[in-house]
Amino acid sequence: MMRLNTLSAPPRQNRKRVGRGIGSGLGKTCGRGHKGQRARSGGRRDGNFEGGQMPLHRRVPKRGFNSRMERQTANVRLSDIARLQNKDESFTDVTIKVLKQHGVVNKSIKRVRLFVAPGGVELSRAVTVAGIMASKSAQAQIEKTGGIIAAADKS
Repeated sequence: MMRLNTLSAPPRQNRKRVGRGIGSGLGKTCGRGHKGQRARSGGRRDGNFEGGQMPLHRRVPKRGFNSRMERQTANVRLSDIARLQNKDESFTDVTIKVLKQHGVVNKSIKRVRLFVAPGGVELSRAVTVAGIMASKSAQAQIEKTGGIIAAADKS
């Protein structure tokens, strides 16, 4: 069993003492060779330096795009709306504010898009969707139950 009071520091390796004469093996040039950039003090470049040639990380093109709008947009399944219908009998209006109150979307969300997940639960009652985008399949399912999509963008 290991105990804290029996621990000791690992043995230290003595640092290289350079410039102490020919007999030490590291006299005169002190292991730096003759002249050149690496023989000078402070004469090392970072790993990306390629001798003045355009470095690889700058030669390779940048890829991708991070949309700010994507951080403010939430995708909501119709099965989530159906779950809210089952919990609350008076649940008929679907707006961003209502979804935030029920904890379906984050408080920072500004846009919501409804979609139908494969194998998702269908709506049991009609709902009024206002100010929310919906996929074609979601629109069809909402209208099939007698619901209304008001001021919704097509997507």
